Amino acid sequence: MSTTGSDLRLVPAALTSWAVTASGIVWGPAVTMSVLIVATALTALTMRMSRDPGSATLTWPAVLAVTAAGAMFALSVALRVADAEHHPVIARLGDTVAVTIAPTETPRVVAGGRLMFRAKLLAIGDHRQSGRVLVFASVSGYGDLTVGRPAAFRARVGRPIRRDLTVAVLSATGEPRVGEAGPLYRVAADVRADFGAAARAALPASQAAMLPALVLGDTAALSRDTVEDFRVAGLTHLTAVSGANVTIVCGAVLLSAALVGPRVAVSLAALAFIAFVIVVQPSASVLRASSMAAITLLALVSRRRRQAIPALAATVIAVLIGWPEMAVDVGFALSVSATAALVVIAPAWSERLVQRRWPKPLADAVCVAVAAHLVTAPLVAGISGSFSVVAVAANLAVAVVIPPITVLGTGAAALASAAPDLAGLVIRFTGPALWWLLRVADVAAAAPGAAVPVPSGAAGVLCVTLAGVAAVVLWRWRWGRIVLGACLVCVVAWTSAGRDTIFG
Repeated sequence: MSTTGSDLRLVPAALTSWAVTASGIVWGPAVTMSVLIVATALTALTMRMSRDPGSATLTWPAVLAVTAAGAMFALSVALRVADAEHHPVIARLGDTVAVTIAPTETPRVVAGGRLMFRAKLLAIGDHRQSGRVLVFASVSGYGDLTVGRPAAFRARVGRPIRRDLTVAVLSATGEPRVGEAGPLYRVAADVRADFGAAARAALPASQAAMLPALVLGDTAALSRDTVEDFRVAGLTHLTAVSGANVTIVCGAVLLSAALVGPRVAVSLAALAFIAFVIVVQPSASVLRASSMAAITLLALVSRRRRQAIPALAATVIAVLIGWPEMAVDVGFALSVSATAALVVIAPAWSERLVQRRWPKPLADAVCVAVAAHLVTAPLVAGISGSFSVVAVAANLAVAVVIPPITVLGTGAAALASAAPDLAGLVIRFTGPALWWLLRVADVAAAAPGAAVPVPSGAAGVLCVTLAGVAAVVLWRWRWGRIVLGACLVCVVAWTSAGRDTIFG
């Protein structure tokens, strides 16, 4: 199945694998088989309706391929779910046992002042085990845990909070016995600590807290007010490690091609890619973001959008093979949808604006911000129960400062351990850009009607999706744009009135 602009032949297999894996984790085998049947039927119907004259001859091989892929993923996820449901730790529910774990993500503070982090289970008592666990612990004694650093402690075993192949929730008690992480993990932890110290020495407190968040995804020092401002302004994605970080860093290295040649530049970009992933810490979310960044780089370097979609679909399949739990991870869905918007929707919209005599840099910036916001807004609304009206404007306002902050910050991080004074000098150059970013977030979050409340969960996703589709359709006509403008004014007025009533 193909279209004029993109090669979509792998898309049905990727979507089927994703849907089958997600349904298998959440609902079990019966629903999984129903999903597989529906996906197969939709694939056959879509190919029959395709305008491509060669698609009819490819229908049955394509349908069989999609069915086979879906069946293999269904079998695989069924086995994974069975392993999780019959894990030996299940027999110890409610007991307090000795466990050994290794964090797979940086611990973060949650409500109640406790730490929460995901980890790999290494042992229960003296018996080696495996499996994914969610750990809650006090800040005291556990605050120094980093990715890959094993810890032994006693914990109360509870049932998983959600169905995502986690085998148990561990509530830590007592002091842990902390071991040594592997060499790469230790280097990464040292770089992060030295970079944070250099930022605090060179910048005001608010900027020093923001720089590690933007460069390395380290949000531990961010204040609650800053986190809330970024959420309302639609800028939260900047404080999480995303494909954009990797794309900017590797893209900057690729610019050296004019000096060292394309082959050497690509090799340097690959080394930068690996080093960045190690320093940021190779958790599943970082690997997910890095995979999406590789797709974006492919589209930028090759300048062929036709290659980007098959690569994206293949990456989705590969990620689900390695980490099937990503099928129910909202971050993965955000990464995939945003990447698809950047390599498919944004370039097409930008071409239309350029034809209308828009400057290409401005057209690209506007279309990237709008496309990314439109495709991710339903998921964000479902999570947060709100829709940011100012997100596009805020992202456009800060777009020009993110690349220099990322490039200079990454360079400073690389220098922080070996040459802290030089790293501090580099960090100082990020000060004005960080000030602008924080100012935009503050002003945008304080704007009347900055965020519109919507239902959370599936209702919010459906509501915002329908609104987004309607906006795209209506934008094609002049009267539609007038209607959209009037609706926006009414929504802002209603939200502002509601805020005055609630807080007034």
